[in-house]
Amino acid sequence: MTHRTEARTTPEDQADAAVLADAAALADAAVLRRDRFGSLPERIRPEDTVETRPATVPDPARDTYNPDEWLIRYCG
Repeated sequence: MTHRTEARTTPEDQADAAVLADAAALADAAVLRRDRFGSLPERIRPEDTVETRPATVPDPARDTYNPDEWLIRYCG
């Protein structure tokens, strides 16, 4: 029966393993980033972003001319 010793690891081997682990993590991050940001969002037309409506309800009596109004305002 022979006695086997464990393989010795050198600092270079440990550094290589760390580089491989970092490369795998970077590859996973790249895949996740590509999935999230790989395409542009759907285009929104400017017409769809603006809503136009009157600020107040128009008053029909506002624009009518009353010839006697100046008498009430200035002489009354």
